[in-house]
Amino acid sequence: MAWNFFKKDKDKEEPELDINDLVLSKMKPGFLVDYDMKTYQVIGKNHYQWEEGNKTLEWELKQGSEVLYLEREEEDGEVSWSLSNKLAIGALEGNIADYIIENEDPPEKVVMDGVSFYFEEDDIGTYHKGDSPRGLQFVVWDYSDDRQEKSLSIEQWGETKFDVTVGFEVEEYQFSNILPGAN
Repeated sequence: MAWNFFKKDKDKEEPELDINDLVLSKMKPGFLVDYDMKTYQVIGKNHYQWEEGNKTLEWELKQGSEVLYLEREEEDGEVSWSLSNKLAIGALEGNIADYIIENEDPPEKVVMDGVSFYFEEDDIGTYHKGDSPRGLQFVVWDYSDDRQEKSLSIEQWGETKFDVTVGFEVEEYQFSNILPGAN
């Protein structure tokens, strides 16, 4: 039998997308979504596997030069969403990186742009980019401000590489016009 160039491989066929069921948790790279009167393109979908067994899903959203990170966490059946951006550790007042290297933990309070954030919890996790089974292990320290409106996380990747993530909780209804797009 001759090979048919135009016939799709049944094993590699993706399930058909139901346009009536376009929700945040089903977004993939290439999708478009509106938030705060701007349209963002999903440029990545990643996940974090936490030592205690939980998993956090993360979508990278890009609009122009702005990149935001939308995270979905489920704990004890409760789903929560947060939106954040990543900064260099130098955005924090003081030399926090050296403090962590010397003390193996960050201080109980950190300050950024005049706002104080207070330590809440720490965790060890593995970051998986895309669908990769291989991950990068890291340590994270979570903080929140006085009013519990903003969160700040310090991530340590290896001995001397640090990132800071600053964000806030969002609700799924704040996002609209979820559309599949080109990858």
